[in-house]
Amino acid sequence: MTKAIRIGLLGTGPWATRTHAPALAAHPDVDFSGVWGRRPDAAAGIAAEFGTRAYEDVDALFAASDAVALALPPDVQAPLAARAAAAGCHLLLDKPVATSVAGAREVALAAEKAGVASVVFCTLRFAAATAPWIEEQAAAGGWYLARAHWLGALFSPGSASAYAASPWRREKGALWDVGPHVLSVLLPVLGDVTEVVAAAGPDDTRQLALRHAGGAAASAVLSLSAPVAAASAGITLHGDRGQVDMPRWDDAVGSFAAAVDALLEAARTGVPHGCDAWFGLRMTEILAEAEGRPAA
Repeated sequence: MTKAIRIGLLGTGPWATRTHAPALAAHPDVDFSGVWGRRPDAAAGIAAEFGTRAYEDVDALFAASDAVALALPPDVQAPLAARAAAAGCHLLLDKPVATSVAGAREVALAAEKAGVASVVFCTLRFAAATAPWIEEQAAAGGWYLARAHWLGALFSPGSASAYAASPWRREKGALWDVGPHVLSVLLPVLGDVTEVVAAAGPDDTRQLALRHAGGAAASAVLSLSAPVAAASAGITLHGDRGQVDMPRWDDAVGSFAAAVDALLEAARTGVPHGCDAWFGLRMTEILAEAEGRPAA
C-alpha cells in the first residue's frame, strides 16, 4: 500500500476510547475514516476528540473505509465483522471473535470469501515485551509444562475498573474475557489443544487443564473476581531450558498500533497473520468446549 489506509472504528466503550481511537488517530499510515457505535452521542464525542467523522449508518462507514477495527461485545462484533468483510473491508477484530463457534466461523468464512485480511487483537501477541518472547519460545520448543494465571479484580469490592460495567463480561466471565489472552500464547508455543477440562472456582473463576498436540500439559486459572490485592497475571514455561517466565507488558495503545501494522502487512502481502480470524475461531472452539457446549 502506497497511501494511508482508511480504517473505521466500530465501538464507543472504554476500550475503543482509550486504545483503538488514540492508536488509529496517531498511526502515520492510517486515515482514521470514522466512528460508528450503538450510542450515536458517544460516537460523535469520539469523532470530535480525534478529528474524524461519526456515522449513523454502519454500511456508510464500511463504504468509506478500507478496513475496520472493532471494539464491540463479541456477539455484536461477529455479524458486523462478517458484514464488513462482505463489503470489502479488512478486519481488525477484538478477542474473543465470538462466544459461539458458529459466530466465529461466520467471520472466518466471510473474510476468506471476500479475500480480506484479518487480525485478532490479542494484546500479548503484539505487545513490545511479549510478542518477541512468544516467538522465541515457540522456536525453542522442548516444553514439558506451562502454568498460567490471569486474576483480574473487575468484579471485586474496591475495583475502579471501567470495564466492570460491561454486560457481556459480567455474563461470560473470565473464561471468555481473559481466556483468549492465555490461549493466544499457549497455542503458538505448545501447539494446538487436543483435550481441555474445566473446573469451577469461586465466582467466575475457572481452572483449565489442557493437553497440547506437542505432548505438553498446561494449566490456567482465570478470574475477574479475585481480591484487588491478589490481581496479577503471568505465564511460566518449564522444559529443557528450565523455567522461563513471560515478561511483564503494558502500553495497550502501542500494542494496538502493532496490530494495525500486522493487518497492513497481511493486506499488502496476502500472507495470513498467525493471529487471524481462523485462529480466533480455534480459540472460540476451545473455550466453548471448556464451557461444556458442543462445537456446532
